[in-house]
Amino acid sequence: MKTTAVIIDDEEGARESLANILTSYVPDVEILGKAASASEGYKLINEVKPQLIFLDVEMPNENAFDLIDKFDSVDFEIIFVTAYDHYAIQAIKSSALDYLLKPIDIDDLQSAVAKLDYKMSQPQKDEQFELLLESVNSDKPHKKIAIPEADGLMFVDVNEILRCESDGNYTIIYLKNDRKIVSSKTLGDYDEILKNNEFFRTHRSHLINLNEIHKFVKGDGGYILMSDKSEVEISRRKKQDFLARLAEF
Repeated sequence: MKTTAVIIDDEEGARESLANILTSYVPDVEILGKAASASEGYKLINEVKPQLIFLDVEMPNENAFDLIDKFDSVDFEIIFVTAYDHYAIQAIKSSALDYLLKPIDIDDLQSAVAKLDYKMSQPQKDEQFELLLESVNSDKPHKKIAIPEADGLMFVDVNEILRCESDGNYTIIYLKNDRKIVSSKTLGDYDEILKNNEFFRTHRSHLINLNEIHKFVKGDGGYILMSDKSEVEISRRKKQDFLARLAEF
């Protein structure tokens, strides 16, 4: 059975190019329509009810996130298409949705579409959608984040996170009640995702929840004692900024 889709992009050339690539290289996707703006896209989505939307991030008057904000709930998947816009990538990463960079790479497109069967079978779609809406307002603190694991997504309250520790290209996320999650995102990703929450990067390997600090121990460099009794390093170059953040509490 084919996956039904619509393409929303203000550039006619981009719409036609993506449609041609899909027809030639991803024949399991059936294109039900195309729209040149967010308002046209909203009407089209409600008319044809696609399973998948290819959505350009930057469009005149209303962008992709203005369009998303019109919906109270969602029963479709989104693949964002962008020439690279930092806040868009940030929002997409924090909600664990897919995106494609222009010019579109055929392998990336095929890979993104291939993930849909699994994603559409998950019962977390509305919660994931809510996270995306929260991420759109990227100047506001997150209440929850989606953490990708080997077998799916774990939705975690941010205030449950004590600290994050780098482990190569993975991150170990330590939670309250002696729980931990190993995530396939890097510590840099979580530093970016949580930048508007009360978290601080004390070291290249450590990101901590400032609300969970038990004690700052002075000394040669010093270290931080967390509420779970763990000790976290603080680099010399971060120490001054760290003390300034503590003074704000």
